[in-house]
Amino acid sequence: MLADIFIGLFVFVFGLCVGSFLNCFIYRLEQKKKITGRSFCPHCKHTLEWIDLVPVLSFLFLRGKCRYCGKKISIQYPLVEIATGLIFLLILNLKFEILNFIDLAFWFYIASSLIIIFIYDLKHYLIPDKVLFPAIIITFFYNLFVNFSLITNFLIAVVIASGFFLTIFLVSKGKWMGFGDVKLAVLMGLLLGVKNVLVALFLAFFLGAVISIILIILNRKKLKSEIPFGPFLIAGTFLAMIWGQQIVLWYLNMFI
Repeated sequence: MLADIFIGLFVFVFGLCVGSFLNCFIYRLEQKKKITGRSFCPHCKHTLEWIDLVPVLSFLFLRGKCRYCGKKISIQYPLVEIATGLIFLLILNLKFEILNFIDLAFWFYIASSLIIIFIYDLKHYLIPDKVLFPAIIITFFYNLFVNFSLITNFLIAVVIASGFFLTIFLVSKGKWMGFGDVKLAVLMGLLLGVKNVLVALFLAFFLGAVISIILIILNRKKLKSEIPFGPFLIAGTFLAMIWGQQIVLWYLNMFI
């Protein structure tokens, strides 16, 4: 019991640290800068010390402001750190009963890639190929070597998900759905398989409809306003990835 608590705490703290790196990665991807090098304030460009880089705690200690120029630090930073820690913990506790290093490393990598895509698409209405394509390739080979008996299922899921979005993209000539969502659907299919990708798509459209209605009611968006769909697809993917089987069983039990 004590060992489980210690492992869970370690994974959560590790997730916070990874989330801090993801924030840095997202910023440098936005600015088209190299990933390597010391972290710095995006406003005054002052090189940050270790005390400025402690996940969440530095943000709280500095009251959300840069220690050198006093400019506000985006709330994105602690939110991404906390979200990454919680998602890593969920992957550890809910998805797997027996873990090995390869599985754990793979799913932590996938979770990190999805978080980057979520934030980037939310901010820029664009899904970065530099993150998406490596995730697709790594997931394909992971399934090829680890889940070979299910590879047909994953490939069928790719055809269903990407084919569905490709049809929408072609019919609307890119007005209803961006091509980035078509490519993201390829990753979803490879990650989830047929049953879970259907769950993810349903949840994505449901969440998208709910959030859109709320934004329209609050006058934050118009009826014809553009809203990035990638974050909803990723939210649906996370939910299906962790609780997909339970959602399917719950749905089927409604008709029994």
